[in-house]
Amino acid sequence: MQAHAEPGPSDLQEFLGNYWDIIAGFFSAVLAFTFHLTGHPYLATLFAGLGIAAFSFTVSEIAEILAERLQEPYASFVLTFSAVAVEILLLFMILLEGGHGTHGLETVKGGIISAVIVDMNVLLGIAVFVGGLRFKEQEHNEDTSSTYTTILLVSSVLLLVPSLLQYSKGSFDALPVASYIIAALLMLYYVIIFIFQTKTHIHFFKSTARSRIFRMRRRKNEDEEYEHEESYIFERLPNIANFFSIFGLIFLIGVIAEIFASDGMKIAGDLGISAALAGLVIAIISVSPELFTAVKAAKSDQIQRVVNIAMGASTVSILLTVPILMILAPLAGLHLTLDFNALQIGALILTVILAWKTTDNGETNYVEGVSHLMFFFAYAVIAAFYH
Repeated sequence: MQAHAEPGPSDLQEFLGNYWDIIAGFFSAVLAFTFHLTGHPYLATLFAGLGIAAFSFTVSEIAEILAERLQEPYASFVLTFSAVAVEILLLFMILLEGGHGTHGLETVKGGIISAVIVDMNVLLGIAVFVGGLRFKEQEHNEDTSSTYTTILLVSSVLLLVPSLLQYSKGSFDALPVASYIIAALLMLYYVIIFIFQTKTHIHFFKSTARSRIFRMRRRKNEDEEYEHEESYIFERLPNIANFFSIFGLIFLIGVIAEIFASDGMKIAGDLGISAALAGLVIAIISVSPELFTAVKAAKSDQIQRVVNIAMGASTVSILLTVPILMILAPLAGLHLTLDFNALQIGALILTVILAWKTTDNGETNYVEGVSHLMFFFAYAVIAAFYH
């Protein structure tokens, strides 16, 4: 009898360890709805943000399982697409709530740029810093970073075009047309890049240096990993079921995001929070699940995966988020143009240049990670006071 009594607490601990994020997500969602209905916008926004982050973490866990079953670059695609889907939902909900006001539109534009700023500086910076402390130097395929920084630089220039039109005569009439042309070019650019990544130049996005500990850990922990697969339900599900699970969770995130956007916009207006800072908060929430995945990869000396996630997500954030929002906006009766301000475009271009300098030699260290974080903190200070 004593032999059977002992596994009880460990089973509970294992259950909580596996499903804490789902439990926290539903708990936060219930509280968010309760506070929203009872007129407590601050608490409703807080718990809606926590619910979004918790469910997003579950999405990243399922995406991680799918990624392990696939090969690069498809593995990173699953992670980046799931995160970008959350980002699009958040931004669209905010667009619906405040789309007819200047602050709401500027928040959405700030969120688009901030997603890249956070991916390339916070996610990449922390992961490179953690990996650098553990391994001193980490190697990745320099073709990966070279290709992504080129794509991001060109994308930044494309976004700069509508912004420059603000200073020309007749810009009011030309700006909407130019915005849709740029959105179409971004989508076309992504289609070409997708073919480049998945058909003609797959080797550009695969690691050229095998992890020093990955093979050893996989061999040593093979039995433990098998047992873990038996205990975590998503690791026992087939790929198609996991994809439907991701879609279901993203739907739940969309429902909670409506509360976050509705009450969050009221708070931003009451407190006078700048659109740039509001966009930064949205980006941090949507990127947070990817951050855990990237740090785990860096600690396992898989810096190639970190580069794929950070730069791949940044690429998708611009090339897909912008066209999709431009398509959804008129369907919802909203008017969205791509006239970003000088802070946003300047920070975006400087981020790409910094990423190019820190990754162009195929090696990273903790100082390069700190450099990205320092850049982010500088941008956050400006965003907080920029109006």
